[in-house]
Amino acid sequence: MDEKNFEEVYRRYFDPVYRYLLSLDPDAQLAEELTQETFFRALEGIGRFRGDSSVKTWLCSIAKNLYLSERRRRKPVSLEEVPERSDEASGPEEQAIGHAESLRLHQKLHALPEPYREVFSLRAFAQLSFREIGSLFGKSENWACVVYHRARARLKDEEDAL
Repeated sequence: MDEKNFEEVYRRYFDPVYRYLLSLDPDAQLAEELTQETFFRALEGIGRFRGDSSVKTWLCSIAKNLYLSERRRRKPVSLEEVPERSDEASGPEEQAIGHAESLRLHQKLHALPEPYREVFSLRAFAQLSFREIGSLFGKSENWACVVYHRARARLKDEEDAL
């Protein structure tokens, strides 16, 4: 891959990387900033990409490392500091329901232990294949598939318990 192809890579993978970061943290602004930083770092390191994994897997790996670094750097935020979500396309009722559902999903997802949480996020939000997820973890495609389905089952069991 070279710099000429990078614009196409950006257009093709921006959304999956952004959704993956959003699955790690519901802060859309943080996800946007880290997605931009992911592509900046990828462009800087384009010469070091050996092709051992797919471009999407490589980008999600960079994004994950940036997120973990940011998480270590940030202090915990209280609920009073969380900004209100604005969605002008819907009314107050839809906004409240959408925000509550999104928050509930993120809470359930973040309650999952690792590697369930990350494997589920990589599959559901970044839309990585099981082969790519297995590669990220140094495991098999079958391992990734099993972990993903166990994570789904745990989320469903938790939903049924409510």
